[in-house]
Amino acid sequence: MSDNKLIKAIKEKGQTMEAEMSFFDHLEALRWHLVRSAIAIVIFTIGAFYFYDFIFDTVIMGPSRPDFWTYRMLCKIGDYLHRDGFCINKINISLLNTEMAGQFTLQINSALLIGITLGFPYLLWEIWRFVKPALHEKEVKAASGFVIYATLLFILGILFGYYIITPESISFLAGYTVSSQIENKFTVDSYLSSVATLTLASGVVFQLPILVYILSSLGILTPAFMRSGRRYSIVIILIISAVITPTPDMMTMLVVSVPLFILYEVGIVVAGVVERRKIAREKAGL
Repeated sequence: MSDNKLIKAIKEKGQTMEAEMSFFDHLEALRWHLVRSAIAIVIFTIGAFYFYDFIFDTVIMGPSRPDFWTYRMLCKIGDYLHRDGFCINKINISLLNTEMAGQFTLQINSALLIGITLGFPYLLWEIWRFVKPALHEKEVKAASGFVIYATLLFILGILFGYYIITPESISFLAGYTVSSQIENKFTVDSYLSSVATLTLASGVVFQLPILVYILSSLGILTPAFMRSGRRYSIVIILIISAVITPTPDMMTMLVVSVPLFILYEVGIVVAGVVERRKIAREKAGL
């Protein structure tokens, strides 16, 4: 009897060790996926550091100049509608550096942000490579476009944040004063932080359909729930639009909120597609 217990204990220990080895093998695989992603981001960061003159003067400082693409388009829209107030001819912005190593740190931080932005699609691809072996064949087919769709949505979000939200926010905040006795002078870190936050946040927000797809696949989210919560989502989106674009005019808030409404509706469609696939699989007995 004791021999049987001993054999059983040995078998259980062997299964535990096998599970632990499998877990550590997964950790090792994940580590290398993350290492390769980090290397890609470092390469893009070095490239951004090398071409920093163009990146800083044209990309980062672009929204602070009246000849920026967004301001020129607003001027054309104003001319087309025969309405004044659309053109922005001057942006009162003055940047200061208050630290000894401030400009060097600025170059490193902004180059790193560019590196992360450019390396994000590769990071998604490495995550997909890590997750893919654990999926069934049908799940792999269903999620085969994950990297492409997530990358396209991220790029659209980045462009929307950089060309719409960022210039509108900067043009408003740079000229906003509560008293004529207070002169606006911004640190260069504050300016970079504003541009990066508004741009990258838009890229993340545009991942909403991907998040909906994942939650719907897990059974957490349904199209019926999203439809029933549409009225609440409208209020939340309008509040978010008012916060991230603190300009007082209604037109700017609508320009920001409309794409978010569209993303929400796309999320409903995605949730519906996932639900129909689940029903079809259940009918087929899979």
